[in-house]
Amino acid sequence: MASIKLNGIVIAENNMGDYDKMLTILTPNYGKISCVAKGARRQQSALLAGTQLFCFGEYLMYKGTNTYHMNSCETIEIFYNLRTDLDKLKYAIHINKIIQDVTEENENCYKILQLFLNTLYAISETDKDKDFILSVFKLRLLCILGFTPRLLKCTSCEEEQDLNKFSIRDNGFKCEACGRQDKSCIDMSESTKNAIKYVVSAPPKKVYSFSLKDEGLKEFELITKIYFNEKLEKEYKLEDLF
Repeated sequence: MASIKLNGIVIAENNMGDYDKMLTILTPNYGKISCVAKGARRQQSALLAGTQLFCFGEYLMYKGTNTYHMNSCETIEIFYNLRTDLDKLKYAIHINKIIQDVTEENENCYKILQLFLNTLYAISETDKDKDFILSVFKLRLLCILGFTPRLLKCTSCEEEQDLNKFSIRDNGFKCEACGRQDKSCIDMSESTKNAIKYVVSAPPKKVYSFSLKDEGLKEFELITKIYFNEKLEKEYKLEDLF
């Protein structure tokens, strides 16, 4: 059988038999794929490091009847700090659950994978507030999924000035007058408004290259949390690992 080489990140791992693993790997072009890694749990296995959760690597595999089978792998990034800091791991697992929910087999997941990797890097390698990282991730993911909020004009009257409210119902900014008639609106400060604009339009590698403080951060977290849960029709809660 012909082998294929692809990059991907392990988003789920399950033991199978005495020494094998069944993996779910998120890839840019094939979406989520299931993959058997024979002997990956043996201490001397060449597949040991590359088949751990959150390992991003280059994988050589072939496609069987129902699943892929791994021949070899080379690790690119293992996000080591996620494995040594329980708080960081908690946020990574929470985001991973969301990634599992919004991805499918046989679909282009390049942008989602790119965001996922950038997010894991921000959690693992920086000291940025993890709730801030989570909020940025949620808003940017919604944009990728087709829920980009409308930001340039009031979503009701198309007024371009005095846009200081965010409408959950109508997916974007509203002016003061229209916002008073929309019970789903949330007040925004100028810093929150600018943060939303930045996350929507920033280059992928720069999406976490800003900060918010105090009230602006609280507003941003509230808006992204409610907007995210509303559009995905599911309430995501950050739960303790143990």
